[in-house]
Amino acid sequence: MSTLSQNPRAGRRAPARSGPTMPATAPALSVRDVRISDRAGGREIVHGVSFTLAPGRTVGIVGESGSGKTLTCRATLGILPPHFEITGGSVEIEGRDIGGLTPGEWTALRGSTISAVFQDPSSYLNPSIPVGRQVAEVIRVKKGAGRREARHRALELLRAVHLREPELVYSQYAFELSGGMLQRVLIAAAVAAGPRILIADEATTALDVTVQAEILDLLADLRADTGLALVVVSHDLAVVAQLCDEVLVMRQGEVVEQGPTEEVLHRPRHAYTRLLIAEHQQYGLEKFLTTEEDA
Repeated sequence: MSTLSQNPRAGRRAPARSGPTMPATAPALSVRDVRISDRAGGREIVHGVSFTLAPGRTVGIVGESGSGKTLTCRATLGILPPHFEITGGSVEIEGRDIGGLTPGEWTALRGSTISAVFQDPSSYLNPSIPVGRQVAEVIRVKKGAGRREARHRALELLRAVHLREPELVYSQYAFELSGGMLQRVLIAAAVAAGPRILIADEATTALDVTVQAEILDLLADLRADTGLALVVVSHDLAVVAQLCDEVLVMRQGEVVEQGPTEEVLHRPRHAYTRLLIAEHQQYGLEKFLTTEEDA
C-alpha cells in the first residue's frame, strides 16, 4: 500500500468524485441476492441485496436505522451477530465465495483483504494500550514485521491520516484523543495491512461537520492513492453525494432503489428515496445537488 500525501486538502472535495480509472478486472466484492435471517425470531431480515464493487470504486448504502444496511456489511465481513445467518445468495471477496471459509481463513482474510471502520472508534481500541502500539500490532500480526519495522510503519500511517505530531499520538491512549483523532487512528489500523476493500459503517456520524469533511477527504485519498474499494454505510445522503459512485437505498431489509449516485439523487424513482432527499436537503445535500445541476 502506498503512503498517502501528508498535506491535507485545502477546501472540500467535489461531490461524488470517482476514483482512478481502473482496467477491467475481477470485482473486489460481489454480493448476489443476499438474504439474512434471524434464527431466534424465525424471520428474514434482509431480502435479496445485490451489488458489485470494483477496485477503486465506492458503493454507498443508505437507509434509516433498522433498514438492514449494517447487517449486510457485517455479512460480508463474516461477523453477523449471534442467531443471524446468511440464508440465501452469495458473497464473493476477490472471486472467493465466503460461504465455506473456516475461522482460520476468516482471520487471515480480515485486515489483509477486507477491513472495516465503525462509528464509535473508542469501542474498537484498547484503552490500556497506546494507540500507536495497537496500529503497530496489526502490522506485526498481519505482515510479520519486527517491532522496529512495525513502529516505523505505524508512524508513517499516523502521519498519512493527517494526525499532527504522530510521534506524540503514537504514545497516547484513546482517552487522550478527540473523536476525529480516534477515527483517524482507527482508519490507520484498518488499512495497516493493505486491504483491498474497506467498509466504512457510519464512520463520520458522530463527528462535527468540519472533521467529517476531513475524514471523507481522507477516505477518498485512500481510494485514489491505493485503488481501495470502498463501501460507505450512512444515513446521510450528503456523505453519499460527496464520495460514492453508486448508491443502494434500503428500507425494511430490501433495496428499493439502486444506481449511479447522480442518477438516484437527481432522478429518484421511489417515493422513499424522494422522501430521504427532501429531508436531507436542509442538512447539507442541497449544495451537492445545486453544484451538479449547475455544472
